[in-house]
Amino acid sequence: MEKKRLVTPARAGGIIGKHGEKAGKRLGYPLTEMNAESPEGLRARLPSHRGRYGIDGGWGSVRGLLLPAGAGILLLGLSLLPGVAKPLFQRLLELVGGAALLQMPLRFFYSTMRGKFFVWAELLSTLPLRGKERALEMGCGRAAVLAMLGKRLPEGRAVGIELWRTEDQSENSFESARANLVAEGVADRCELHTGDIRALPSPDASFDLVVRKLAIHNIPDWDGRKQAIGEAVRVLKPGGRLLIADIHRTEEYLQRLEEAGMLHVRLRPLGWRFGCGFLGVT
Repeated sequence: MEKKRLVTPARAGGIIGKHGEKAGKRLGYPLTEMNAESPEGLRARLPSHRGRYGIDGGWGSVRGLLLPAGAGILLLGLSLLPGVAKPLFQRLLELVGGAALLQMPLRFFYSTMRGKFFVWAELLSTLPLRGKERALEMGCGRAAVLAMLGKRLPEGRAVGIELWRTEDQSENSFESARANLVAEGVADRCELHTGDIRALPSPDASFDLVVRKLAIHNIPDWDGRKQAIGEAVRVLKPGGRLLIADIHRTEEYLQRLEEAGMLHVRLRPLGWRFGCGFLGVT
C-alpha cells in the first residue's frame, strides 16, 4: 500500500517542495502540465487581495493585547518623561521594557492584516501544481487561504470546511467567506461547507492537497486533535501533500503523522510574520 506524502516547509517562512524535473517526476506529472507561472511570480501575485478577512483569534485576542499595549506605552512615557531625574540604567530599562511590550500588539496586527498573506503566498507558490487538483482547507475561516488555493487551481476545486466560530476569527461566517471568494474572483472553483474537522464529510482519498492553518490547537483535548489529524490523512490521496501551519503543539502533530504512515514529514518555523510573532510551524 502506497504511503501518503507530507512535504512541508517547516520552521520559519521557508519554501515548500522542490522544483524542476525532480518535482515533476515525483508527483507523476509531465513538466509541461505543471503550472507555468514561476514561484517568484506567484509570491508577488498571491498576497494581493480584495476581500475582508477580519482578525485572527477574534476580538478576544485584541482584548488580551490591551494590557501589554497599555503597559508598554506607560513605560515608554516614563522613560521619556522630561524633568525627572533618574539613573540612566533605569531609563534604559523602561525604554527597552516598553518597546518589548508594545511590539506584541504591533506584530499581532501586522501578522493578521498583512504578514500571514506573504507567508502563505510563499508556502503555496512552491507547490508544483498543475492547476487541476482538488484541495481541501480544514478550518477555512473567512477564506483567505482558500481564495489563494483557488487562484492556483484554475481548472481544479478548492473546498473549505468550517464551524464559523467568531472566537476563532472576527465576524466569521459562511456569508463573509462566500463574499470574499466572490471578491477574489474564485467563487466558481471554490466551495464552502459547514462541518467539524474531526469528522470530515468527504470520502477516503479524495484530495490531492490538504491545508490547515491555526485550527487544530483550538481543539482542547488530545483525542480530538488526533482525530482531526487522522481525518486529514484519510481524505488525502496516496502521494498527496498535507500542510499544517500552527503556533504550538506541533510536536504532537509530527508524532501522529508519523504513526499514520506519512512520508517526508518536516518541521520548520514560519517566522515573525506568522501568528503574532510565535513560531508558526507547518
